Amino acid sequence: MKPLTVTPAVTEVVLIEDEPGISDFVKRGLGARGFQVSCALDGDSGLECALGDRVSLVLLDLMLPGRPGLEVLSELVERRPGLPVIVLTARCQLEDRVEGLNAGAADYLVKPFMLAELEARIRAQLRSARQAPPTEIRVAGLEISLLTRHVLSGGRPVRLSNTEFELLLYLMRNPGRTLTRERILRVVWGYTHDPGTNIVDVYIGYLRRKLGTDERPAPIKTVRSLGYRLDSVGNPSAQELSR
Repeated sequence: MKPLTVTPAVTEVVLIEDEPGISDFVKRGLGARGFQVSCALDGDSGLECALGDRVSLVLLDLMLPGRPGLEVLSELVERRPGLPVIVLTARCQLEDRVEGLNAGAADYLVKPFMLAELEARIRAQLRSARQAPPTEIRVAGLEISLLTRHVLSGGRPVRLSNTEFELLLYLMRNPGRTLTRERILRVVWGYTHDPGTNIVDVYIGYLRRKLGTDERPAPIKTVRSLGYRLDSVGNPSAQELSR
């Protein structure tokens, strides 16, 4: 089955910059060029904004109040591998640029800069991201990184075994579809048919316990006499994202 790719109608950019004048200049300029820009004035709120589901690119100052820019960059690389981050900073020394790029920045632009150059660099990074293979899937409050194999449920990290991960991945690639036990057994375990095994039910139970909480049960529904379905109500489409 071909993965479903969802592309935002408007590219969402997060700008993390503590100078209000620069933030306003960039937001107005990029807004006039078709981008939707959200601004944050410190590292902590900036990181929270940058982890939003629909964010396509981050513009990051390094000298920030609260959480430093390099720490924000490190956290983004860990939790959102493939999300392009362009560093905007007054630190122009070679060692500063090398440090930023080595820390995971996709590009590095020294202040002051021309808006036209910033726009060109943003579009170049977005083109590269679109051409890259999918690295993340998000549906029904669940997130999987195909690069790191990290899993989040409602923003909470979840440790899964290899088999549990492959089972969840299969469910998340087919949101809203009823998958029979036989089909799950064939795809995840490679069995052609074994009517005597309850291994699918056992591992579904493992996933439900690990992914769910008392307040938020796991969105895996039992379809009587057939199999299981990942319920995507409230988040109707899976997103496979190259960012």
